[in-house]
Amino acid sequence: MSWDAWTIFALFWLVFVTTPGPNHVNCITNGMTVGFRRGLWGVAAILVQAVLFLTLSAAGITAIIAASPMAFEAAKLLGAGVLIWLGVRGWMRATRPIEAGTQSGGSVFWRGFMVATINPKSVAGYLAAFSQFVQPDVPIWEQMWVIFPTALSITALSYTGFTALGAGLGRAALGAVFNVWLRRAMAAAFVIYGVALGSAATPGRV
Repeated sequence: MSWDAWTIFALFWLVFVTTPGPNHVNCITNGMTVGFRRGLWGVAAILVQAVLFLTLSAAGITAIIAASPMAFEAAKLLGAGVLIWLGVRGWMRATRPIEAGTQSGGSVFWRGFMVATINPKSVAGYLAAFSQFVQPDVPIWEQMWVIFPTALSITALSYTGFTALGAGLGRAALGAVFNVWLRRAMAAAFVIYGVALGSAATPGRV
């Protein structure tokens, strides 16, 4: 991968992982509810998902998924349902006081992995990265030595920052009323993303 191609890819990936979406809401929520250090388990989950999707993209699996309207539709509806469920549950629990240690690192990790994986738009994003920036005349796995560290570094910095933002908001939300409405705003964001995902057009349909 040339220097110019790497620069364009890095800028694309920066936009890809900083554009607000369910992962960002989840990281902010983690920071607010479990604190920065434990919230990093959610960042680790996103990185594991990124490694998985990058590998599948390199192997051509995501292209197959994106080319199957039925599979994409099923994944889309499943993802929408889970996001809406997380939002409704978060809204209902917003009035409960946050107790330290109520969520283990494992539960934070698996919820983060689920939120990162169920969004089929991730497939489109990873597929776009490979279709636009991978050089066809160079073996794909040789290019992975550049793509992997670049993508994972930017991803880690982005979502660590959003987790820190959530932790800061959690400390600032000293008032009980403000804390409830802030948590409900995060829950509502999950529902909004779920509805938007469920109503999004499916590839192959007019």
